[in-house]
Amino acid sequence: MPSAPATPAAPPYRGRFAPSPTGPLHFGSLLTALGSWLLARRAGGEWRVRIEDLDPPREVAGAAQAQLRSLHAFGLAPDGEVLRQSARGSVYRAALDRLLAAGDAFICHCSRSGLSAGRGVHHACLPGALRTDPSVRMRVPAGTRIVFDDLLQGRVAQDLHAEVGDFVLRRADGCWAYQLAVVVDDAAQGITDVVRGADLLDSTPRQIFLQHGLGLPTPRYAHLPLALDADGRKLSKSLAAVPVDDDDPLPALRAAWRALGQAPSAVAAAGTPARLLAAALRTFDPAAIPHRHELSLAASHNTDGTAAP
Repeated sequence: MPSAPATPAAPPYRGRFAPSPTGPLHFGSLLTALGSWLLARRAGGEWRVRIEDLDPPREVAGAAQAQLRSLHAFGLAPDGEVLRQSARGSVYRAALDRLLAAGDAFICHCSRSGLSAGRGVHHACLPGALRTDPSVRMRVPAGTRIVFDDLLQGRVAQDLHAEVGDFVLRRADGCWAYQLAVVVDDAAQGITDVVRGADLLDSTPRQIFLQHGLGLPTPRYAHLPLALDADGRKLSKSLAAVPVDDDDPLPALRAAWRALGQAPSAVAAAGTPARLLAAALRTFDPAAIPHRHELSLAASHNTDGTAAP
C-alpha cells in the first residue's frame, strides 16, 4: 500500500525588528526589539533587522546607524545583513505592477482633503479629480472582512472595505507606502513571525489582504503592548522618549524585561548585557507577556531601571 505524502515541514522560525530612522532608539523601541529577539531565540530561530527608511521627510540624518549601534550595545545582534528598504524600490515596483496588471490596484487622483468628507475612506474616485502626481491604491471590494488570531491580542476582525477602504500603495509624492513594502520584505526575508507594537495592529488586516493579492504567505502575528508615557502618549511622540543609554544599557534592559511581564529576579545578578540576555532566555515565559494594548511606563530607564509594568 503506498504511503501517504509527507506533510511539508513548517519553515523554521524567523522574526525581525524593523525600526524607522526617525530618531534614536527609545525605550518603546527597545521593548519591541527585546520582545521579538526573545521570542525568536526561544524558538531556536533567527532574528533579522530591517531599516524601514521609506519616508525621507521624516528621517533624521544618522538615526539608522545610531539605532544599530544601540542594538549592538544592548547585545541584540541580528542574523544576516541588515536590509534597508530605501534600496528596494525595484522590488516594490515589480509587486505594484503585478497588482495593477491584475486590476487589484489602480491609479487614484483623489486628494486627502477631497476625501475628508467621507472620513478619509476611499471607495470610489471623486469625479473630475485630476492630479499631476496621482497615488496608487489597492482596491478593496465591498464585503472584504479580514479575521486573524494575534498571539497576544486575541482574535481581530476588521471590515476592510467599510473601515479602511482602498488604501495607498504608492504615495502621491512617489514614496512607497509602508503597507506594500512591509509585505514584500517580510516575504522576501522569509519572516514567519511578526512581533511588533500594538500601534500596528490596525495595519495587519491590510497586510494580510495584500499578501493574498500577491500570493505571499501570511506570517503569525504578535503585537506587544505599546509603551506610553505618564500622560498616555506613545513614547515616540513624547518628550519623555529620551534615548536609551548605550553606555549604561542594563537599567533599560531590566526595565524592558519587567515590562514584558517577566520576573526581575531572573536577571538581577547579571552584570553585562550578554549575561542578562543569557539569563533572560533561560527563564523567559511568553505566556507572561501582558495581553493588552498599552503599558504606562515611567521614563526612568536610563537611571535606576525602576519602570513598572
